Formats: sequence, C-alpha cells, structure tokens
Amino acid sequence: MTAAFAAANTTTAAQAAFDSGIAALPPELAGDVSRALQRTNYRGSTVSLAEGIGVIAGIVGGASGALPMRERAALAAIGALGLIDDLAEPFLQDHGTTASKGLRGHLGALRRGRLTTGAAKALAIPAAAAVISLHQPKALDRAIDTVLIAGSANLINLFDLRPGRALKATAALSAVPGLGVLSRLRDGDLDESARDLLLGILGVIASAAPADLDEVGMLGDSGANILGAAVGTAASRALPRSARAALAAALVGLTLASETVSFSRIIDSVPALRAIDRLGRAE
Repeated sequence: MTAAFAAANTTTAAQAAFDSGIAALPPELAGDVSRALQRTNYRGSTVSLAEGIGVIAGIVGGASGALPMRERAALAAIGALGLIDDLAEPFLQDHGTTASKGLRGHLGALRRGRLTTGAAKALAIPAAAAVISLHQPKALDRAIDTVLIAGSANLINLFDLRPGRALKATAALSAVPGLGVLSRLRDGDLDESARDLLLGILGVIASAAPADLDEVGMLGDSGANILGAAVGTAASRALPRSARAALAAALVGLTLASETVSFSRIIDSVPALRAIDRLGRAE
C-alpha cells in the first residue's frame, strides 16, 4: 500500500504546489495561465485542467517509482504530449481554427497536409509506448505492448467527458492487469513493479476524484493519457502474451467503434452503467 499512499500524496502535493505557483505570479500573468487551463464542461461549469498536471506528477513521481527510468521518462512524455494538446486548444480557437476531433479527424487533417496536435499525439504516443515495451525480449511482445499501452492511453481519454468517468474507467481497466498480478502472486512469480504501479494508479485516482467529481477540475488529455498508459504499462508486465494480445485487440476495436458510436449514449441507455457513471456526482 506504500505505493498508493506515495502516489496520492505526490498528486496532492503537486497540485498544491502548482496552485501556489500560480498565486505567486503577477496578477495578469496568473490570470492568463488560469484561463489557458480553464474549460467549460457538459453542464456549463468552469473546470481546470490543472488536475491533469497533478496526475502526471503522481504517476511519474509516485506510482511508477519501481519502473526503470526509461519507462518513467516515456510515461512523462505521454503526459506532456497530452498537456501540449490541452494548451493548444484555446490558442487554436482564438485564431479561428477548429480543432480536429477523433482519429478520423486527425488523419483527415494529415491527408490535407496539416499536422494537428492530436495527430502528433497519434504518432508520438505509440513511439513512447514502444520505448516502454523494450523490457520485452521478443519483437512480437514489444509490438503487442506498444498497441496495448498506446490503446489504453487513448481509451481513457475517450471517457473524459463527464465528471469522474475517466477515473472510473481507469479503475475498471486496472482490474485486468490486477487479475494478472494476483495470478502471478499465487504462482510465486510476482512482478513487484506491476503491483506497485497498479496500487499507485489507485492512489492517484483517489487523490484526483474529489475535484473531478465536484466539477472543479478535469483530467484533460494530459491526465487521461498518462493514466491509461500507466495501466497499459502494468498490463505489459502482469499479463501473459495471449491476454495482452486480446486486450490490445479489444482496445483497437473500441477506438475504431468510438468513431461511429457514442459511448455516452450507451452508458446512459444501460441502467447499471448509468448508475455507476453518476455515482459521486453532484446531480
């Protein structure tokens, strides 16, 4: 449980330090930074993407402490790519440019010769995932893990549309490598880095949940991408090849389905999913 507490404390401390840093800036600059991180959520409430910065710190500085530095750096890069995408959105809107949405939108922009921040992420996150997968000795396993980690990063981002939803999706997805950890523990073949990473992810979720559910903050691309990538990293160390391949295929399928199917509509149409989705919200 030490990993969970360390990750939660790091997330909370990073958020507090960021808020203090903003408060110490000259008023005009502080206002500019705050506005750059503000978004209007589905109910019209103003929320801050600064939550995602705390999540990055919690994963890199706390949850992933047992991983090799190369993998921690790659996770940090995934979070940074998400943050760049977050910060670019208001800039594009101020200059009359509509941000491309979804995989189809980003690939379409590429075909027209325009590199969007989302398209850059679609190229760079798999590259970072490939770096994380280098712990695997065989090329096939590295390829599976690259898809698994990048797919997890994208999937959690797709759920960041309602308060708490992406955090709950992260917890649910974490159950898959969690079963792998329990199986390996039973067999006496435990990868402690996977166990500590999963516990750390749960700690980050616990730290971020109050602000997220109260509609004060939201993960944004920065927080959602790194949370998903962290779960994928844990899965790459906890699951056998067959399970990793099946999970990677499922993630690809869900990503493709998201281009034509509304996950929000599905969640709202299934009573059990709707109840879980709204649990903890001020509705």
